[in-house]
Amino acid sequence: MKRLVLSAVTAAALCFVSCSVPMKNEASRPNRLGESFSGDVAITIEKMHAAGRLERSGGDWNVEFSEPNTLSGVSLGFSDGSVTASYKGLSFSVPQSAVPVKAMMLNLIKAVDENSASEELKGEEKDGMLRLNGKLDGGSYVLSVDDNGFICGFDMPGYELSMTFMNIAEGADNMTASDTTAEAVTTVTETAATSTTQNVEHS
Repeated sequence: MKRLVLSAVTAAALCFVSCSVPMKNEASRPNRLGESFSGDVAITIEKMHAAGRLERSGGDWNVEFSEPNTLSGVSLGFSDGSVTASYKGLSFSVPQSAVPVKAMMLNLIKAVDENSASEELKGEEKDGMLRLNGKLDGGSYVLSVDDNGFICGFDMPGYELSMTFMNIAEGADNMTASDTTAEAVTTVTETAATSTTQNVEHS
């Protein structure tokens, strides 16, 4: 009986010690997941590889692809649960070649939103990154952040999905399509004005 009691006490003590001591690789980071940012992204889904420019501004997300050729120049916008596609200013339904990326982007957005509510991010420290484990309707995921708390990786093993984020900068790119058009009009106007002035001077 004494041995049984001693074993129970020992087990309880070990449990208390192991539960009170944090994991060896447990760490924390500031949470910047809810902030606007822009950067480059490389995506692998099964055998498909894609690359582009990703931007988040508030609750709106946009990714413009540079690779593969079938998606080069195509932009996907995610806002209030809806998805829009555009190419050189023309809007259309999401192309078939972008459907896998669309689904994975929606999972990424859900994972980021799920973790952005916390004041501080806590997870496993590995290779200089903080790894956050979670689960969505589509399966388990690992969301990785850098030292500053910005996203640097997203993986869903069940989908053979891997996203790597590079050159992340605070704040979204402010140059929109309308800004580009306005800039082009301004440039043309200035050029025309300069040309007119020169002609008047020469005459």
